[in-house]
Amino acid sequence: MNDSDARVNEIQTILHCVWYDIPRVVSPIATTPMSSKWVRLPASTGHLKEESRGKQVTQREIDLAIETVVRGYGFQRSFTHPYLFEKVDGLWRMYDEPRKKGGERREEFISHRMDPTDVHAVARKHARGHYCLCPIHGPDDDADLIRDTYKDLGYRLNHTEFFMIHSLSRIPRVVSPVTLKRVTTMEMAERLAKTAARRQILPEHVDAEDPPMRVYVALVKDDIVGWVNSVVADKATYCGGMYVQPECRRQGIARALLAKMLRDDRKGGARQASLLASHAGAKLYPVVGYSEVGTMMVLTPKKK
Repeated sequence: MNDSDARVNEIQTILHCVWYDIPRVVSPIATTPMSSKWVRLPASTGHLKEESRGKQVTQREIDLAIETVVRGYGFQRSFTHPYLFEKVDGLWRMYDEPRKKGGERREEFISHRMDPTDVHAVARKHARGHYCLCPIHGPDDDADLIRDTYKDLGYRLNHTEFFMIHSLSRIPRVVSPVTLKRVTTMEMAERLAKTAARRQILPEHVDAEDPPMRVYVALVKDDIVGWVNSVVADKATYCGGMYVQPECRRQGIARALLAKMLRDDRKGGARQASLLASHAGAKLYPVVGYSEVGTMMVLTPKKK
């Protein structure tokens, strides 16, 4: 498995889709009894098994991982404008803080194994602008049934991403083919921003004693050829950006960056790490110990 075939798990990991207005005409909701297929597992009971590796993850761990993704993604989106989040009716709502001059507002509704009609109803109730639904289903759930149900409710599937968790109990030792450094100076932060074409870490977090975010770079001679970041969310971390320059891939650089990041996550007291992976990234992350525990669908209302 190679470390990167494409840009994986960038900051736009949830929201690289087109936005549409709330549909005025939708399919009827809550007209049929909830199927047991959609019943959300209680937070305190049950295990979900990741069949390919035989790993069991508790519902509590999954709930923590989802909240970590929400907090971590919201933190990064807030670099330019506050991106807020709240728990409403059993799912997470993420949204732009109202702007003084108005303008486009975006919202996401993230759910886990909920009845699509309930997710749709919550979105209709709370959405104030363009929005998308981000339901996460388990490995054993019927993905075709889920997609078709949302289609009947007036949504189209934009893409899917893989929801992954790392327990931080076992992290592989990886010999890096290049120099790895954590970004702790403004000079390095500015160089990275120029290379990545956007800011990867805020100035106030660069040399903070206990920063909410850490960024690592891979260097060949003195050139930045890769980077990864970790956002702290209480006792867990979120990997919100992983990239290696195309000419430097297939050398183990991404694996080395991730292993270094994960060891520092654990050293800092984190209990687990989570991320959302593209299809290319899904081949990389298991190599360093991540387990796939679900799939996120990103759906938007159909054009009317």
